[in-house]
Amino acid sequence: MINTVAHADNPFTLLGRAAIRAVSELGGLAVFTALGLGHILAPSPQVRKIVQQVYFIGVKSIFVIALIGLFTGMVLGLQGYYTLVKFGSEGLLGAAVALSIIRELGPVLTAIMITGRAGSSMAAEIGIMRISEQIDALWTMDIEPMRYLIAPRMAAALISFPLLTAIFDVIGIVGGYLTGVIMLGINPGVYFQRIDATVEMADVTGGFVKSLVFALLVAAICCYQGYFTHMRAGGFGAKGVSLATTSAVVVSCVSILAADYVLTSFLL
Repeated sequence: MINTVAHADNPFTLLGRAAIRAVSELGGLAVFTALGLGHILAPSPQVRKIVQQVYFIGVKSIFVIALIGLFTGMVLGLQGYYTLVKFGSEGLLGAAVALSIIRELGPVLTAIMITGRAGSSMAAEIGIMRISEQIDALWTMDIEPMRYLIAPRMAAALISFPLLTAIFDVIGIVGGYLTGVIMLGINPGVYFQRIDATVEMADVTGGFVKSLVFALLVAAICCYQGYFTHMRAGGFGAKGVSLATTSAVVVSCVSILAADYVLTSFLL
């Protein structure tokens, strides 16, 4: 008995269990994502459900994305101006704002804001359907839950994220214009000329590639957490849904930042 307790308290044993659990979760998420993508490409996709989810994920997020984009651009314009003016390069403000937003801040902040607004809702909604046995009822009626619940959300995220990222980019550049040109007096022609001369199509494409990867990560993680709410060890019922929703948001945000680093390493 003493040996068993000592073995259980062994830090290498605990580390091994954590590693096995992490690998198991990653494998389950990978299979879950593959199944969802497979149902998106099915011969008869759930077009009506996809449109509903595009409205929920995309259209209802436009206001908050536009607001965050505006203030992000204004802050970048303000901070960038007082940094560049020390080197006599305030004319480069337009390029600095545009490249910062298009390459990094646009895709990342858009994904994080959608995670907080729509991703948490997806996890909670699917989690409630799981604990109230609605998903089991779909199986009973011979309706594939992955095709009916998960695939439309993934497809809608893949459609909505790049479009919202584009909105964020444009409004962020406008926010930099409001600060740099209207408030601080930079020549408007210089502001836009620097953007035109500096921003390349590769920068825009890289931002959209990031938004697609973030869309897949957020939709898969949030749906996965809600779908397997009933298997959580930390709680069941309403508490399980609460834990699943919190986990979905936290893991999604961390995954977005980690994926952003990896993608930036390849795209630069």
